[in-house]
Amino acid sequence: MSIDLYYNKFSGPSRAALMTVRQLNIDINLKQLDLSAGEHMTPEYLAINPNHKVPTLVDGEFVLWESRAIMQYLCNRYAPDSTLYPKDPKKRALVDRSLNFDFSFLAQLSEVMAAKIILGIEPPADKVTAVNGSFKLLDQLIGDNRYITGDNLTIADLSLVTITPYLEQGGIDLNLYPNVQRWADTLRDELPYYEEINIISQAEWDTQVEKYRAIMGAKPE
Repeated sequence: MSIDLYYNKFSGPSRAALMTVRQLNIDINLKQLDLSAGEHMTPEYLAINPNHKVPTLVDGEFVLWESRAIMQYLCNRYAPDSTLYPKDPKKRALVDRSLNFDFSFLAQLSEVMAAKIILGIEPPADKVTAVNGSFKLLDQLIGDNRYITGDNLTIADLSLVTITPYLEQGGIDLNLYPNVQRWADTLRDELPYYEEINIISQAEWDTQVEKYRAIMGAKPE
């Protein structure tokens, strides 16, 4: 039975799902969609995912979208005893809490990064304040832990760490949040697939940004 993952490399949630696949050593077929070309809006893709987002997982006849649900499913289905998504109710609850925090944090960050990277303008001050507050909270949650929820890598780490390429493009200095910086550096150094999945060349970023500016009618500074 084949497994397909529809994704886009510029999508953090897509990269989170892909890292989960790699961490669990699952054999899948990768199907990259060019969102700037509208490939996520074709009738064929909408038949699979009417929410027209990425990633989408197709496991035989089972179709699932939303990255966090995909990550949880992959662990439950293919590695139920893995510490990547622990069985212990309290440990799992901490992972789920981080995933829910990640969902709201990514929404905050997306607004700020879209203004900086695509529109070429300074984001509203209240949006920046909200993002800074979330970074401070994340820094506090990590504390002295090696990973988000303790001593074991989990899908919460894989989901949250995908924000780092956006931060680099948006000029956000993680040195202001030393625990976050240490945690991100740890994952970058120890995950053998990290750079392959998350490092995007400046030329690729520039090309993608220009495509989105054209779509949105935005003008660079």
